[in-house]
Amino acid sequence: MKSFLRACMIVGVLFATAGISHAVETPAPQAALTLEDCVRMSLKAAPELGEAESDIDLATSKLDEAKGYRFPKLEMTTLFGPAPTAKRQDLNPYINTDKPFSFNELTWFASADATVIQPLYTFGKISENMQAATHGIEVNRALKQQRANEIVQKVHEYYYGLQMAREMKELVLEVQDILVRAREKAQKLLNQGSDTVDEMDLYKLDAFSGMATKYLEEAKKGESLALSALRARMGLPVDAKLVTGTERLVIVDVEIPPLETFLEKARHRRPEFRQIAEGLKARSALVEAAKANYYPDIFLGGLFSWAYADGRDRINNPYINDQFKHLNGGVALGARWKLDFGITGAKVAGERAQYNRLLSTKEYADTNIPLQVKKYYLDLIEAKKSAAATRIAYLNAKKWAVTAVANFDFGVGPAKDIFEALQAYSSMRAEFFKSVYNYRVAAANLDYATSEPLSYYEK
Repeated sequence: MKSFLRACMIVGVLFATAGISHAVETPAPQAALTLEDCVRMSLKAAPELGEAESDIDLATSKLDEAKGYRFPKLEMTTLFGPAPTAKRQDLNPYINTDKPFSFNELTWFASADATVIQPLYTFGKISENMQAATHGIEVNRALKQQRANEIVQKVHEYYYGLQMAREMKELVLEVQDILVRAREKAQKLLNQGSDTVDEMDLYKLDAFSGMATKYLEEAKKGESLALSALRARMGLPVDAKLVTGTERLVIVDVEIPPLETFLEKARHRRPEFRQIAEGLKARSALVEAAKANYYPDIFLGGLFSWAYADGRDRINNPYINDQFKHLNGGVALGARWKLDFGITGAKVAGERAQYNRLLSTKEYADTNIPLQVKKYYLDLIEAKKSAAATRIAYLNAKKWAVTAVANFDFGVGPAKDIFEALQAYSSMRAEFFKSVYNYRVAAANLDYATSEPLSYYEK
C-alpha cells in the first residue's frame, strides 16, 4: 500500500507551488473545458506573455530610434531680452572704443538660430545599430514562444494530474465498495455461527476500510490541488467554478518515432536556438557599431541665424557680425570626429565579451537541449512499457480479488485472501495510473522540448 500512497500523494506535490495569475472572465458553469480549452485560456491570461509582448514593443522602439538617426536633426534656439543701442556713426570715421554704457539707452532684441545636420556616412554607426535592433526583435519573439511553450507544458501536467487524482479516487471508492460488501458478508456468516470467519476478520476489514478512507481523502486533496493549480494558471478566481472534461487517463496508442526524429525537430523548432542565432547576429552588429566610433561622421550641415533689435543700425560688412541684429545662413560639408583615448576600445571589448558569452551559451544549448530531448524520450518509452506491464499485473490482481471475494462469500476462503488480493490490486492499479500519467507528461515534455506547433497558440 505504500506505493499506492505515493501515487495518491504525487498529485499534491506537483501542484503545491502553482503560481497565481490575474483574473479573466469565468467560464459558464455548465461548460466542460477540454485540455485545449485550458491551454487556450492559460495563454490568454498569462502575464508572462504580456511581459514578452512589451519586450517586443521595446525592441521595436529601439529599431525605430536607430532608423531615426538617418534623418536630419534640427536644433533651434530663440532669445528675447535687452540689448544696447548702436548707431553707424560709432564706426565712422573710426571705431569708437570708449562709448559709455547707459541703462537709458537699452532696447530690446529677439533672435532665432537653427542648425540642420543631415548624416551622410557614419561608417556603420547607424546601419549596424539598425541590424542589432532588428535581430533583437526576433530574439524577443522567440522568447515569447519559449514562455508560451512552458505554459502549455505546465497546463498539460496539471490537467493530467487532475485526471490521475480522479482515477485514484475512483479506485479507492471501488476498493471501499468491495470491503463494505465483504464486511456485510462476514457479519452475516458470523451471526450464522460459521467457523470460516471470526471477530478478528471483522477487525481486519474495518482496519483496511479505515486505510482506504485515508487514501480517499488524499485523492480528494490531490484533485482539489490540481483544480486550484489549473484555476491559477488560467487566471481564474480562487472560488471560480471549474468544470473539466470527464475523459479517462489513458495512453494514446500511437507509434513512437525514433529518437533522431525528435532531435531533428528540436534543432529546427526550438525557440532557444533561434534566440541564440538572432542574439549572435545582434551582438555581432553591436561590435561593429562600437568599432565604427573609431571613425568620423560625415554630414551635410545647414545654418540659419536671425536677430533684430530696435534702436540698432544694421551693419552690412562681412568683417563685422552684430549678434543683436543680423540675418545670415549657409550650407557646408562637415566631419565630426570624437577621440576619447581608450573609451571606444573599452566599449568594443565589452561588446565582444558579450558576443563571446553568447557563443558559450550556444555551446551549452547544443549539448544540453539534445540531452533533455533524450531524457523525455526515454521517459516516454519507459512509461509506456511500465503501463503495459502494470496493466497486466492489476488485471490479474483484480481476478485474484474477485476470486477471493467469491470464495469468501461461499464460505470456502479466509478473509485474509481478500486483504492480500485487494492490496495487490490497488497497488498495481495505482502504479498503472502513475505510469500512464508519466507517459502523458513525458509526451507533453517532448512536445515542449521539440517546440511542436500548437493550433491553439497564435503568435
